[in-house]
Amino acid sequence: MFGIYNFGLFIMAVLLLNATPGPDTAYIVGRSIAQGRTAGLLSALGISAGCCVHALASAIGLSAIIAASATAFTAVKLAGGAYLVYLGLRMMLSRSGAETAGETMPENTRSLSTIFWQAMLTNVLNPKVVLFFLAFIPQFVRADASQKTWGFLLLGIVFTLISTVWNSGTAFLAGTLARRAGRSPRMRLWLERTVGAAFVGLGVKLALTRQ
Repeated sequence: MFGIYNFGLFIMAVLLLNATPGPDTAYIVGRSIAQGRTAGLLSALGISAGCCVHALASAIGLSAIIAASATAFTAVKLAGGAYLVYLGLRMMLSRSGAETAGETMPENTRSLSTIFWQAMLTNVLNPKVVLFFLAFIPQFVRADASQKTWGFLLLGIVFTLISTVWNSGTAFLAGTLARRAGRSPRMRLWLERTVGAAFVGLGVKLALTRQ
């Protein structure tokens, strides 16, 4: 009824896409390094919430509107790039326990609710994700299906669930490594700055990409 086909291929493609690092992975790793596994897991959930927004938008056609409008696409692209650069600069310029004697938490610490919403915005403001949902998911729904909207939505939910599992594993691994690195505040500081630099690079690349 939903017109979904090649579901196994869809699952394989989603796994491969999740294995490709991007802004979402960078944010999860950055938060895991800065504040541990709990913060990383909240980041993964925030990314998943953003995927839900994209899935719903693609199902009702908003993604098509953004992709068809050069002005709307450019606005989203620039906003997403600027936001990633902002997050990266904050990480690069933050002080660490290695530089502030007597402090038990780095300046880069954020509340769990802030981490969740920032992760969600990182995903929502990424036009690449908009175009991904628009171009990728329709490949697995028949054009003559009577309930295409529900087919898009169902595939979007499956994508979100797989991404949640993958991103949670990434957060757990990064948080574990950060805990060990925490014994060396200087190493933790440089880990944060490295991830921050990656954020800035991703933001600039995202803003300058024409497609």
